[in-house]
Amino acid sequence: MKHTKLLSASLLTLALATSGASAQEQIKIGMTFQELNNPYFVSMQEALNEAAADLGAEVIVTDAAHDVAKQISDVEDMLQQGIDILLLNPTDTAGIEAAVHAAKAQDVIVVAVDANANGPVDTFVGSKNRDAGYMSCKYLGEALGGEGEVAILDGIPVVPILQRVEGCKAALEEFEGINLVTTQNGRQDRSVALGVVENMIQSHPNLAGIFSVNDGGAMGALAAIQGSGRDIKLTSVDGAPEAVQAISEGGPFIETTAQFPRDQVRVGLAMALAQKWGARVVPKEVPIDVMVVDAENAAEFSW
Repeated sequence: MKHTKLLSASLLTLALATSGASAQEQIKIGMTFQELNNPYFVSMQEALNEAAADLGAEVIVTDAAHDVAKQISDVEDMLQQGIDILLLNPTDTAGIEAAVHAAKAQDVIVVAVDANANGPVDTFVGSKNRDAGYMSCKYLGEALGGEGEVAILDGIPVVPILQRVEGCKAALEEFEGINLVTTQNGRQDRSVALGVVENMIQSHPNLAGIFSVNDGGAMGALAAIQGSGRDIKLTSVDGAPEAVQAISEGGPFIETTAQFPRDQVRVGLAMALAQKWGARVVPKEVPIDVMVVDAENAAEFSW
């Protein structure tokens, strides 16, 4: 974790060092989030504000609330305000493409964060989501001793979620005694996931483990497991504070593979600054490592 934070800080320092801009020039950064009703994205916003303060940059932040039409409109408003950099956390990878083209038509640098977008994006910075799914389900399989029925609590079909499921299935296939009995969509939402997992448990009396594609859904799954009184192990992806707390307390929730949202936005901004200030070679994609959080390290972990 410390290594990742040092890396993102050094990348931002490097971007600053390459600057050909005058000290008086104020950069205007726009960032549109798919949602801000989520501590994961709130932590991103906090990191962006901290970095912008160090730069003396102006920041415009909007919340699409998972409405792609609103997100497109928000980007159009930012372009009218003369942003130099657009940090884009798309609510719809394909649907946002028109906004990406509009930004590039005004020579705005576009960096997609957490989830990629169609169109001429300059750089994409996101977690190694396939690794996250693989690591979490490998942990689950080992915790079950390589045997038992398991389920996947799926989510919205965007690339990061699809990659997590792909990684999970690859890990589960390594255990001859593990049987994936169902995959159902909890929409990454606590209340929806609660009902879905209650039905899973009723339909599969021998269910021994569940993988959730995110911690929000996992918290709903946890409530369903606890309500059932059954011995079902739960793993997930994100590293959200409430999930980490639940893991540290012991019980069904045994692991989450943590992402580093603050580092994603720091590295994304660094890539944009490097390009704005004359870097001729900027990577098209920067993958950010993920990390297993379980009972052994949960007390020390935070975003």
